[in-house]
Amino acid sequence: MSEILIFGGTTEGRELAVFCAEHQISVTVSVTTSYGESLLSDNLRILTGELNAEQIYQLLCSQQYDLIIDATHPYAVEATKNIRSACEKSGIRYIRLIRQKSEIYGETVHTMTELIHILNQNQKIILSTLGSKSIPELMQIQNYQERLWVRVLPSAKFQKLPDFPENHIIAETPPFSAEQNILHIKKSGAEILLTKESGTIGGYPEKIEAVQKCGIRMITLLRPDENGYTLKEIKNLLRKKMHTE
Repeated sequence: MSEILIFGGTTEGRELAVFCAEHQISVTVSVTTSYGESLLSDNLRILTGELNAEQIYQLLCSQQYDLIIDATHPYAVEATKNIRSACEKSGIRYIRLIRQKSEIYGETVHTMTELIHILNQNQKIILSTLGSKSIPELMQIQNYQERLWVRVLPSAKFQKLPDFPENHIIAETPPFSAEQNILHIKKSGAEILLTKESGTIGGYPEKIEAVQKCGIRMITLLRPDENGYTLKEIKNLLRKKMHTE
């Protein structure tokens, strides 16, 4: 089988990379951070660093890739757009790996604008698990210096967060159990938990259990609608491809 390039950084991307290695499928995995690289096996070919659309296109032109699998995070909309565009431009087959949905709990919003509008209707303490990239938008919340806490990866804590109180940053590495979520809720004094629709793999059920036990609100930023294949379906596609080559 020809070379496959997986744009990963997710649990599904890592599992798919392991599947390819176990079945002697030639694979390269692209991740954006050193943390993502650290979670992958040493015997895999790994590319590390964030790429823009032109850099992705140049990468595809530099190697004989037969198939591109986009296993980036469900909320990495710009990354998916760039990968798909580069594949169309280079004529290489593109497959999107989509995360299976889980049952949603509590309130939901479709955009950050909608979320901030809701949060500005009260003065409650907020714990955000939306990730570091959402912080600039969340700083539009009224009295955010007193009200807003964020949970981020340890590496993100050292990024420049102007005017954001360092003592309101919880820098820890996932996955998080329900008990750990409860500890973080209690530490922040949160009355509202913000989360993405991350599914079972992303620890969504553990957040539901925590907010229920703590008796606080949970608001979920829904993921964008998209078409693609589940991890199981892509594994089956690769099995069929192996047998036809």
